[in-house]
Amino acid sequence: MTTEARRPFFDDPAQLAPRRAVREDLGGGAFVLRSPEPLQAHARSVGEWLEQWAERTPEATAFAEPAANAASTSDGWSRLTWRALRQRVGAVAQSLLDLNLPAGQPVAVLSDNSLDHLVLELACMHVGRPICPITSGYSRLAQGDYTRIHGILATLGPALVYAHDAATYAPVLDKAPIAARAVFSQGADGVPGALPFSALLATRETPAVAAAFAAVGPDTHAKYLLTSGSTGHPKVVVNTQRMLTANQQMLRQTLRFLNGEKPVLLDWLPWSHTFGGNHNKFLVVSTGGTMYIDDGRPLPGLIDKTIVHLREVQPTLHFNVPKGYDMMLPALEADADLARRFFGRLRMVFYAGAGMPQSTWQRLEAVAAKVRDVHTDPMWFTTSWGSTETAPANTFAHWKLDRAGVIGLPMPGVEIKFVPNGGKLEMRLRGPNIFPGYRGNDEATRAAFDEDGFYRIGDAGYLQDESDPASGIVFNGRVAEDFKLTSGTWVSVGTLRLHLVAALAPLAQDAVITGHDRNEIGALVFLTEAARTLPEAEVRAQVKAALQRIRAEHAGSAHTPTRVLLLPDAPSMAAGEITDKGYINQRLTLARRAAEVEGLYAQPLDARVITAA
Repeated sequence: MTTEARRPFFDDPAQLAPRRAVREDLGGGAFVLRSPEPLQAHARSVGEWLEQWAERTPEATAFAEPAANAASTSDGWSRLTWRALRQRVGAVAQSLLDLNLPAGQPVAVLSDNSLDHLVLELACMHVGRPICPITSGYSRLAQGDYTRIHGILATLGPALVYAHDAATYAPVLDKAPIAARAVFSQGADGVPGALPFSALLATRETPAVAAAFAAVGPDTHAKYLLTSGSTGHPKVVVNTQRMLTANQQMLRQTLRFLNGEKPVLLDWLPWSHTFGGNHNKFLVVSTGGTMYIDDGRPLPGLIDKTIVHLREVQPTLHFNVPKGYDMMLPALEADADLARRFFGRLRMVFYAGAGMPQSTWQRLEAVAAKVRDVHTDPMWFTTSWGSTETAPANTFAHWKLDRAGVIGLPMPGVEIKFVPNGGKLEMRLRGPNIFPGYRGNDEATRAAFDEDGFYRIGDAGYLQDESDPASGIVFNGRVAEDFKLTSGTWVSVGTLRLHLVAALAPLAQDAVITGHDRNEIGALVFLTEAARTLPEAEVRAQVKAALQRIRAEHAGSAHTPTRVLLLPDAPSMAAGEITDKGYINQRLTLARRAAEVEGLYAQPLDARVITAA
């Protein structure tokens, strides 16, 4: 990937789709936005991609994971070529057929991303058995209280449950209210009735696999994913084969360079969420690229693993949440060789959701400018927008952005309806990537769609330039998050949150806005890792000054937080405080941290609270 090849990148229709959109006005302020480019034909099923690359590029690396015994490999990675991946998928698919599992019951996965997890998922999809990856935190962080994970398993009713190691996950299944076969990659011999994953891999594939594969159609349930569960009761989202294959075709028509370049990813994002498990994983499977499974995380201690892997792997595309970039930055800023390797082959830096702090954006740009010629070889920061119910991507910002907030334009095949709602424009979705409904929940399914069949995603947005449909959509928060103060004034939570985080840069990682049925707006603020190392008095002084600046710049209670409480920890992805869209789950976080909210408004004033006064 040379500099000369990249120079016309943003203006080359062979590399990126032209920036176009068609607007259809519906009256009453409502309108529909869509791409003028029709969606082209796409694969019947995910398995067609696997068959294709196993035949065309059999010796190319498909997926790799850090080797359990680094000395057993030349570079510390255990790899699967496309041929080897197809062989393993065939063996496990045959095992699933031989087990004669009850019809209509999925396979559940309790553990994190791994090659065995990948093989099992693709095998299930190959023969039409839906699979449901469940956030591993429900099991690993339960501390003996398995109420939540047992409730999820009871709802799913799986025929088979897989986890990597029995030592961690067998206790979860010991008294689970299900009758399911257990499979473990490690320690199965110590669990009565459990099967070792190696036994599934040793099975000989027969023509029965091809027959089952031929019966898989676009409407076949490929997988089930759990919503982030802001109400505390996650719903089971049906993902069909059509949703997954249509969504990848949308991406390939938008990011046209993918038709000639095989992406290389180093990726940690959990496969129990749609971002990592659908968008990124199937981007690799559909294009015949390569994914290195990162066992690091944007958490203290674990980010070090990611940094080590970045010295070994040069990605061409990088996907992350804003916190991930924030935690990578100190190492990138301190080590020019590491930064040069990271930015050396990158086409694209992708951040989830609209919430990338501008300070993080600017720091990434500054590091990139030191190690590459950004005038002839500009660094591309971009994003899209979607959810578990939409496979996930609906929009993509396939042009050069200057800051976060714009979430792109509808990709081919997607229609977005904008409907006036409470002073905002609620966005609703229709297209082949939209889910058919929630498994076993007809009432929730009916409520999810409007009279025209558009999915009510619950987000708001507006055109950056009302006179130009192709200007891009600006994300405007969750419709249901907005609230009124006791004065009757509406507070736009999404807009205010972004403004507050920007004003608190570089101290704030994220924030939740408070004030429902109260006199004043407040906020619970999550500090960045760097800010947590600073003297408390210094941080408090900077936060107070930022609140005073906001008060001076904005008149009116709807735009002015008057009090802040700094939280000592980070938002918990395992607990659902970070949504599958990559931004803060306002409602659930407020519920989990109700005591802190009360402290924020306590009288007399809690010593922890910082005010603008």
